[in-house]
Parts: sequence; C-alpha cells; structure tokens
Amino acid sequence: MTASPTCYERQMEFTKQQIKTSVVACIIDNQQRVLLTRRCVEPFCSQWVMPGGKIDHGEAILAALHREVREEVGLEVHAEGLIDVYEHLGIGSRNDHYVILYYRCSPKSFNLQPNGEECTEALWAPSQQLPEMQLPPGCRYILARVFPDLCWGQTPLPEDAAGEIPDQLQMEHS
Repeated sequence: MTASPTCYERQMEFTKQQIKTSVVACIIDNQQRVLLTRRCVEPFCSQWVMPGGKIDHGEAILAALHREVREEVGLEVHAEGLIDVYEHLGIGSRNDHYVILYYRCSPKSFNLQPNGEECTEALWAPSQQLPEMQLPPGCRYILARVFPDLCWGQTPLPEDAAGEIPDQLQMEHS
C-alpha cells in the first residue's frame, strides 16, 4: 500500500496575484470646468491629470478619494458618484490586474494649493479646452464620457498600461 502524500508534498508552486486599486476625482465646478494638475513625478510627468492615487489596504474608497485630493491640491470635495471603472488586465511581468475608479466630484472650495511633491500646478480647465490638452489616455477616456459632445477624436484604451497606473512604472523598473 502506498502512503498518501502529505499536505506539504501536495503544495503547488504559485505566483501570488492581486488586484491593485486606485481612485481618481473628476472635479467639475458649476461652470463645467475640470480641476487638472500638472504632474511633476512619473507616471505622467509634465502631463495634466485629475487628482488621485492608490487606495491603501484597509482604506475605504471614498476616504482614499478625499485623502488624495487633500494631499495633492488642498481641497475638500463632495463625491457625487462613480463615472466609470478603467481596468487593465495582465500587466507587467507579474500579470497584475488594475482597477481605477473615477468619481465625479464637486468642489467645496476653490483655493488650489498644489503640494509640489506630485504636482507643480493646478488649474480649472474649461471643458471646451480639454480635448486639446496633453492628457494621459485614461484621463481622456473618462473626460470623453463626461463631456461626450466635445470633439475628442479617437479615445482608444491604451495597449500598454505602464504609464497609466500609479505604481506600474516604479514596479517595472524595480
């Protein structure tokens, strides 16, 4: 009679996979202007983006949204609702899965204070100017959903998400 293998012998080698989540605030005032920040770090260095970042483990989604906006531009906002989810599958050598949640928000104040660590400038961009601005693909995709009547041209999803994910660039170069 053959002895059955122990639990240790049955273990299979596997790669730990996880879903990485980020949240972004699409802050629109009553004049239909969108708050954009000019990034001074990678990814998106020198591009205009909406405030946002990673959701920390154990942090509520909306708490992360409010924290990121306060950290980046010093504003308090009212979260109105989810616009869309921007998802990337099979990214990088670890085959990561990213989920980015974009929320429409309204500002509770207008005194912009860019933190200088992640962004050097912040401005209220009139919606009509958005299609002409230097925006990353995910940002363009979401703003095209919010302002569908503007002439966006093609807004394809990026084929390589390395520049689209908050910690992807750092991970790829590690």
